[in-house]
Amino acid sequence: MIVLSFGLMSNSGCERNEAQTDSGIKKVTAEIKTGSDGLTVEQRQIKKRIKRDNEPGSIKHLYIISAYSGQVLIYSTVQGKVTSSGKRLTPRSVNGNGYDNTGASNFVNFGGNAYTTNEMIEEDGTYGSSIEYIYWFDQRDVYHQHYISGGQILHISDQPLEVKDVILNMEIAESNKKK
Repeated sequence: MIVLSFGLMSNSGCERNEAQTDSGIKKVTAEIKTGSDGLTVEQRQIKKRIKRDNEPGSIKHLYIISAYSGQVLIYSTVQGKVTSSGKRLTPRSVNGNGYDNTGASNFVNFGGNAYTTNEMIEEDGTYGSSIEYIYWFDQRDVYHQHYISGGQILHISDQPLEVKDVILNMEIAESNKKK
């Protein structure tokens, strides 16, 4: 009863003002209709991308393009998907000294002890952020790592693109070695 009264007292006398700009323009909320599957277009696309990235045997095509000339600098196949260097299987930080707490959310286990973390696991089962460098395994299981720097456009597709020519074609380089 005391907690309930305290909660009510803390909100009494407080008016909630909707967010607005200095010129008086107020926040607008859009009504979004879902499809017959109950998903928005955005939710459906995210679900479809994650599903495609995790299909066994999935091959993607990576193109690194010059922003200045439009020329394809690098082409490579990719098994499954390209991964950013900041992605991890475990969170970067945990809280506390570790204790046994099974069944709770936002806990990770190390050495039989459960720790809380402020990081949320992503839909693909990983923690962390995207880009600094990217890495991937091509269809021949060759590991590649690439740092994106100024003037590069990264394009990934699940179907090959028709391009005029490629400066560094990682698929041809490997096949030439076998001759």
